[in-house]
Amino acid sequence: MGDLLPQYDSTAADAVLDADARRAVVDRLLTARTDLVRDARNSSGQGVFEPLDADFVDWPTRLLDDEAELTRIEETGAEFRERADEIVLLGIGGSSMGPRALFSALCDPYHNERPRDARRNAPRIYFEGDNLDNNSLVALLDRLAHITDQRWRLLVTSKSGNTIETAIALRVFLSALEAKLGDAVEVAESLAVMTGAESPLRHLAVTLGCSNIFTLPDRVGGRFSVMTPVGLLPAAILGLDIRSLLAGAAEMTRVFGEADPGDNPPLDHAATSITAEEHHGMHVRVLSVWSKALEPLGLWHDQLLAESLGKDGRGATPLTAVNTRDLHSRGQQHQAGRRDKLITNLLVDESGNIPLVIPARTDDTDELNRLAGRTLDEVLGAAIRGTNLAYAEDARPTSDIRLPRLDEFAMGGLLQMLMLAVTLEGYATGINPFGQPGVEAYKRHMQNELGQ
Repeated sequence: MGDLLPQYDSTAADAVLDADARRAVVDRLLTARTDLVRDARNSSGQGVFEPLDADFVDWPTRLLDDEAELTRIEETGAEFRERADEIVLLGIGGSSMGPRALFSALCDPYHNERPRDARRNAPRIYFEGDNLDNNSLVALLDRLAHITDQRWRLLVTSKSGNTIETAIALRVFLSALEAKLGDAVEVAESLAVMTGAESPLRHLAVTLGCSNIFTLPDRVGGRFSVMTPVGLLPAAILGLDIRSLLAGAAEMTRVFGEADPGDNPPLDHAATSITAEEHHGMHVRVLSVWSKALEPLGLWHDQLLAESLGKDGRGATPLTAVNTRDLHSRGQQHQAGRRDKLITNLLVDESGNIPLVIPARTDDTDELNRLAGRTLDEVLGAAIRGTNLAYAEDARPTSDIRLPRLDEFAMGGLLQMLMLAVTLEGYATGINPFGQPGVEAYKRHMQNELGQ
């Protein structure tokens, strides 16, 4: 199954980066891998860093072995998919960005606009609770209020249960749901909650009589939670194969723990990243996605990198570029600006749809007949190769992450690869990849401003 996983190729970067430095970095990473795997399997709750949120490493394997919990997620997903025409998912950070990345990558780009039988018989899905944007909330509430013959349901994710953006949104949408249904039992059946073992959100759900309560693991932080019910329940509602998603993640974890450098995508990616930053001053990490469907994945990765490694005055700055769109905006700076950027291309070998063929025209006033008969994928391939050659000519390092296709197994492997790579980098560089003290500081000051 290894050939179905994402592959990592640093050939172009290796031609630019210091080879001796990279070998030294790899040695550090091998030691760090031992520490990370040990911490992930340490039941004492103690490890190199605190809080020890390393359970994400083996969580996919654990859940695949927990048939009862996995079946419960699938059955709840099937029930929500069957009985709801609209789903409102409330969450912020990893609670929202992980599910959104899966939705965008694995569902039709116009999912919400298509008739039900053209979207896997799944409900439309809307993401809120990740901001304090009055206009956005009002607009969605207005849409839901005008649905008379359809039912909508709420998914709410907050591990702490008191994240203010999500809590406010829940109060607003819960009030709207209660007004629409007018029956406490129906309201309870229309709500699913993913939260910590002793959170205010859990207590609220119990008070409401909600039975769809999923407990989030203690040692899995929000940005690492996509393989927990946080990502799996929305995926199941959308009709995605969550067992295949978990299998891809579990297989990537196996490769990470067993494979040698050069055949180990998380370790190799971390080695390139550290070498570029420590020995070449490249403090900006550009994840260049060559599919619009992967932009939310890039934004999820932005959070993963920034929140994990942006500490103590250190940490690279993440940036997502969507190409070929951003070749016409950010591309100028990446090609000719400061030499502070490492560019990683995220590529999909198979588009998954029938290739569009450029048609011929008798007038040829746009002078495109020279491309008639070529597919859009061929033109995209030329753009990718041309861009990488331009970077190589100017000694600007690039690497490639290649997915054989965009499916659940590959996405599970990709998400796990990136989480492992970032965490491993923290272990190797002495940056605690867990916790987010800067985020907690903003929350504290915000509460003070509100007089609480």
